[in-house]
Amino acid sequence: MKTNDVLLNPNELVQFLQKPAHDFTRDDIIKFVEAKGISMINFRYAAEDGKLKSLNFVPFSREHLESILTAGERVDGSSLFSFVESGSSDLYVIPRYRTAFVNPFTQTPTLEILCSFYNSNGNPLESAPEYILRKAYSRFTKKTGYRIRTFGELEYYIKSPHDELYPLIEQKGYHQSKPFAKFEDLRVEALEMCARAGCRIKYGHSEVGSFSKDGEDFEQHEIEFLPVEPDEAVEQLLITKWILRMLGFEYGVEVSFAPKITVGEAGSGMHVHMMLEKEGKNIMVKDGRLSDTARKMIAGVLDLSKALTAFGNTIPTSYFRLVPYQEAPTNICWGDRNRSVLIRVPLGWNGATNMIKDANPADSAEYQDMPTKQTVELRSPDASADLYKLFAGIVVAIEHGLEMPGALELADALYVNYNIFSKPKKGMEKKLESLPGSCWESAESLIEKRGFFEKDNVFPAGVIDNTVSKLKAFNDEGLSEKLFNKHEELSSLVKEFLHCN
Repeated sequence: MKTNDVLLNPNELVQFLQKPAHDFTRDDIIKFVEAKGISMINFRYAAEDGKLKSLNFVPFSREHLESILTAGERVDGSSLFSFVESGSSDLYVIPRYRTAFVNPFTQTPTLEILCSFYNSNGNPLESAPEYILRKAYSRFTKKTGYRIRTFGELEYYIKSPHDELYPLIEQKGYHQSKPFAKFEDLRVEALEMCARAGCRIKYGHSEVGSFSKDGEDFEQHEIEFLPVEPDEAVEQLLITKWILRMLGFEYGVEVSFAPKITVGEAGSGMHVHMMLEKEGKNIMVKDGRLSDTARKMIAGVLDLSKALTAFGNTIPTSYFRLVPYQEAPTNICWGDRNRSVLIRVPLGWNGATNMIKDANPADSAEYQDMPTKQTVELRSPDASADLYKLFAGIVVAIEHGLEMPGALELADALYVNYNIFSKPKKGMEKKLESLPGSCWESAESLIEKRGFFEKDNVFPAGVIDNTVSKLKAFNDEGLSEKLFNKHEELSSLVKEFLHCN
């Protein structure tokens, strides 16, 4: 790691140890703990509900600390996952040193470390979400020679008592600044904490959703990250959701990642960006246009997109967000800079190197051509997602696209260069296949495509069965139509899922 990278890296362990997090060892962690007077170690791990759980340790000696960091601890797996039977429920949680960060909330100096699950034989738990992603990505890199870089856009609402001063303007919150975005300070504080926790932050801003209702204000914000490997992308989202909820608790306001916060207003999505790399270089663009490899990748994700909703849209209110005439997709198609499609190809700075000169004519420095930052963006997921499984599913879908016969032809057939919901194009969306409209339909789509996910036991069959069972248990087939204009019932449903994964 370059000296400048250490100086600019906000993670306190990186600065102290003068090495990248991926190189952290047990002795590094012990060295930091002793030097900084850390008196509490917290193990963190995501359970079936998608929320970070905690196990607290107070090391009383170096030997005790070494034991914690080397052997981990055992936990009751049946209380964390419904697929673990209580008759044989013990699991080990083992820390991943690269994830260590200092807790920004505690008065007692505390170190947080994310963990992986292992079974009684000391092997990775096959059905653990974290291991499913690891299996998917390991197979992908071995078979293709490519790396995937990905990240999420995390949208959320802040709910607070109504304030007459600088009132919110309905659905006009995009990039508003304080005082019109009243919780900019909370967002900025979260950005700083997330960066110190090892998250690679791209930016944060207020989002479109803003309104007042029944004596309360609802203000929407978004945090977006930089491209990292899939497992790190999940960790960024998990840590950031935890930090935002903790800050909301301290501020005395409610932070919600629910896909629908109230009836009739903008929902919150969690768009997922992805790109392919070969030998450290982005290969999404060739000769100034989207490469064939990128188009095959898009085709694979589109082909499995219905099934991916089983991991990325996991509660009934997910499907109250995925409705026509909104900036949320309903049809299976893709396009350039088009927010009505399922996969959008955003601007990627391809060949756009003259802008800085135009904006700064006094700057005489010569700049090298900027490498492309091109990604493609899957717009269907929301923050109810089972994150590890969603990203594992996306990895499987990308691999599927690279191997699939006729992938380029499928990409050509599903390309759309217009707003499918605009009046001049009215009815065009009927020519396109639709995403599931409920958890029930999502489960049926997963059953149809389960073979792609179960191949090589990446997703154990029992995990797919469990996912299908949970989705069908909502019994929400046709729910949107049943609750049309029934505002009290809709509001009750939204409230039930306010604090989803």
